[in-house]
Amino acid sequence: MKDPVDERGVGDEERRKAAEASDPNGLIGSKLKALYRALEQEPVPDLFIDLLQKLDEAESLSRPDDKVRSKP
Repeated sequence: MKDPVDERGVGDEERRKAAEASDPNGLIGSKLKALYRALEQEPVPDLFIDLLQKLDEAESLSRPDDKVRSKP
């Protein structure tokens, strides 16, 4: 069974360099970079976008309108 993190952007050269250096942290680091790259490419979930919109609406309703205050 293949490691799914390896499929997410860790190049063969990065794995080879980590293996050649016999540095276990190098392989872990390359896998973490690949995972981060994969997460960057994922779309923002609709539920999260809806929550942000609701928070923006609640914030705009809770603060007084600046234009009303500035009128003489």
